[in-house]
Amino acid sequence: MIGWRRLGAWLAASLAAATGTHASAADLPGIDLARERAAIEAFQTLDQHLQDIGWKFVRGNASFCSDVVPSVGLQLQDAASYGRSDIARAALGLTGDFAVQTAAAGSPAALTGAFARNREVSAVGALDPNGWEAGESMHWERLARLHDFIDQRLARAEPLAITFADGTRAQVAPVPVCASRFELMNDSDRALADGRRVVIGAGFPGFTYPEPLLAAAIAHELAHNLLRHTAWLDREGRKRRHVRLTEREADRLMPWLMANAGYDPSEAQRFMRRWGKAHDGGVFRKRTHDGWDERAKLIAAEIPLIERAIAAEGRADWSRHFRREIDPAGSREVARRN
Repeated sequence: MIGWRRLGAWLAASLAAATGTHASAADLPGIDLARERAAIEAFQTLDQHLQDIGWKFVRGNASFCSDVVPSVGLQLQDAASYGRSDIARAALGLTGDFAVQTAAAGSPAALTGAFARNREVSAVGALDPNGWEAGESMHWERLARLHDFIDQRLARAEPLAITFADGTRAQVAPVPVCASRFELMNDSDRALADGRRVVIGAGFPGFTYPEPLLAAAIAHELAHNLLRHTAWLDREGRKRRHVRLTEREADRLMPWLMANAGYDPSEAQRFMRRWGKAHDGGVFRKRTHDGWDERAKLIAAEIPLIERAIAAEGRADWSRHFRREIDPAGSREVARRN
């Protein structure tokens, strides 16, 4: 659940405009570093909120996901991914390039207490990523490479060892989670899923909602990934009726995911009513989507099923009790709704 492309795009304009292209940290008189740090931390606060909610979902539903991976709930950042790495380093007080971005609340990384935001990282295992070559501006590839390295280590069921710039070291063991990452993007007000990631724009209106309603929006996008809708649509074609079926499934799975993440599943219906009344005529009123009122009814119909499953088994096992409307195995025939 590591996102890694978004910080540079958000700060590129302000950092690049602040001074010349190749200035070092020693050549930054007149740069308001407090303002730059505040801009970074404002973005990180939104990202932390997203990662905290995302962790609840992928950890709480891990028993029911078909694709599970080990994770510690940690995101790092790389100064090279900013528009101006020298200003980013100076604003954050870094001597190198790598530092903690977020540790999702309740994750193994957060529970160690060692992974404070912007704490500088000098090594992952025996690897010092600061030695890797980076581009001049907004170079996200190096951070992606480091997170891939971390994923490979965790896939071998090895504890993750992080050395900080002050010489102290933290070691953290992974736990299984549903295989989906969460990524915050600056230049967007949308929410979407691409099969591997849930991508939420920093301008997404749901960030102004109470947490359970924002969580419902995230659950909808996560449902697309867990139900493998992107792969199915790629294979079967993005006809309107196909997209509508995937949207209905994602709506109906929302309350199941929320129940296992510790939220009241009825908040999914409340989200649809609030969102639909404000945004009907936009994304939720396309011909690929039912009207918000019908969507709310479909969500509500799942609540009794969830309650019965929890009463009988102590959990909302959607892997057994959720009724699919498409054949995820690859049949070109769309299953008839019951």
